[in-house]
Amino acid sequence: MKAISSIFTGILILLLVVGSAAIYIVDEREQAVVFQLGEVIDVKTEPGLYFKIPIAQNVRFFESRILTLDADEPQRFITSEKKNVIVDLFVKWRIVDVKQYYVAVNGDEALAQTRLSQTINSSMRDEFGNRTVHEVVSGERDLIMEIMRQKANADARKIGVEVVDVRLKRVDLPQEVSESVYRRMEAERKRVANELRSTGAAEAEKIRADADRQREVILAEAYREAQKVMGEGDGQATAIYAEAFQKDAKFYEFYRSLEAYKQSFSEKGDMLVLEPKSDFFKYLKSPVERKK
Repeated sequence: MKAISSIFTGILILLLVVGSAAIYIVDEREQAVVFQLGEVIDVKTEPGLYFKIPIAQNVRFFESRILTLDADEPQRFITSEKKNVIVDLFVKWRIVDVKQYYVAVNGDEALAQTRLSQTINSSMRDEFGNRTVHEVVSGERDLIMEIMRQKANADARKIGVEVVDVRLKRVDLPQEVSESVYRRMEAERKRVANELRSTGAAEAEKIRADADRQREVILAEAYREAQKVMGEGDGQATAIYAEAFQKDAKFYEFYRSLEAYKQSFSEKGDMLVLEPKSDFFKYLKSPVERKK
């Protein structure tokens, strides 16, 4: 019985080993190529549990997710103006035909990225060589990226790969060129600033001149109005004085003399040189002296 039990256990273990060797699982993040005696016989792109013939067949797995090709060093290209620009970019790609991918590059990701890099660099030389610095830096940047994606994708299809996107991370001028560009930009900004200052100064002078003109007009109008009011006041005062004189001439004469004294001797240092018998001192004399 023990011998039978051992044989049964051995058979069970053998079946388990053979069964595990005959089963493989394709994850949703990958795809599989089935080989038989070194030849591709099947491709599995859907996730799930699959079977193969042990020993006679083997399976290789490849990424189905989007991969990234990021340049190790920025590349130098020449524009239509014969100026160098430093370009840093990355490429998003994925395997869409895993059988073709295996046949073309032996399923080697490094070889596929080398092929993509060569295609991208060739496209960039063409596109940058037909454009100015301004166009590649900002003016037609999106257009350049789309053209490069299309060209790279057309070549990548030959190796079973799709180029999803091409992005320019950075487009810079070399240091020596950047300095000259910055100097030109600085000079241009200074020119604009000086022009604005000149325009502002001219406007300021215009505003000041207009304000001075308005000031003179306002002062003239105010003076005219003041003279008019003073004239009217003097007229009314004269009328009042005349009316008062007609009512009591002697009192009016006395009142006017007092006003004259007040004005003449308002300050301690005031001095008048007059004859003592002058009529100006009429009301400063005693009544007896006034009768003489």
